[in-house]
Amino acid sequence: MVVRIRLARHGRRNLPFYQIVVSNARTGRNSKPIEKIGSYNPIPDKDGNKLINLNFERAKYWLTVGAQPSEPVEKLLVKADLMPQAPKPWMETAAKKFKEL
Repeated sequence: MVVRIRLARHGRRNLPFYQIVVSNARTGRNSKPIEKIGSYNPIPDKDGNKLINLNFERAKYWLTVGAQPSEPVEKLLVKADLMPQAPKPWMETAAKKFKEL
């Protein structure tokens, strides 16, 4: 059973609101999750800040157990300093080509 940390979309058209959830990778986007660990509002407030609420202990737990974050969640976890920024495979090949020139 592959467990993923991903975003479940809520809200209405043009006003999205996301729950950060832990769920089975084979289930649908908005199906019942194993656990809700946070929320993310991509619409900036008056100060220009995007609101992210995250339970750090539960996120660390699921990462240590082996849950794989989706790409948007991985970006949020890197900003929260819960994960190191992993280099992408295409970056390594681009660096090799650049060195050859």
